[in-house]
Amino acid sequence: MQHWFDLLIEHGEAKYDEQMALLREGHGFSQAHANAVVMTHRGSTTTRRFSDPDSYFDSLDPVKAETARAIFAAIQKRVKGLELVTAWNQPMLRNEAGYVFGLSAATAHLTLSPMSGAVMESFAGRLGGLKANKKTFIVPPDWKVDAALLQAMVQERIAEIS
Repeated sequence: MQHWFDLLIEHGEAKYDEQMALLREGHGFSQAHANAVVMTHRGSTTTRRFSDPDSYFDSLDPVKAETARAIFAAIQKRVKGLELVTAWNQPMLRNEAGYVFGLSAATAHLTLSPMSGAVMESFAGRLGGLKANKKTFIVPPDWKVDAALLQAMVQERIAEIS
């Protein structure tokens, strides 16, 4: 996070819109992630909605919460050395090199991210009928967790950033 705060400091007293554009257009941040960084940089204490992953899961309906917990449990069962944290108000797995997997809940689905376009490209053929975007893919709230797929994605992401 400090890297991004330093980047905003380098750009001086830029307005909110300019800071957002810097992160979104210049560095590929989503609207939500850019907003969280900019608002934290500006001193906001209200951008943190969840103190830990469990508080995030507790905010979901029971079906989504069960699936989300199962997703992270499946990954951590086979991929050791990962820490489940809350970043940008979403549960994420990270190791010493960086973030390796994240999840976000929407009204009708869960969005999963191996945090890498290259990993998504590599696994495109294994996603079946799931909707895939550049760095994310979407699963239904009651998705039967494909542990082997998730573990392989995370292992490839770790290799990418190590």
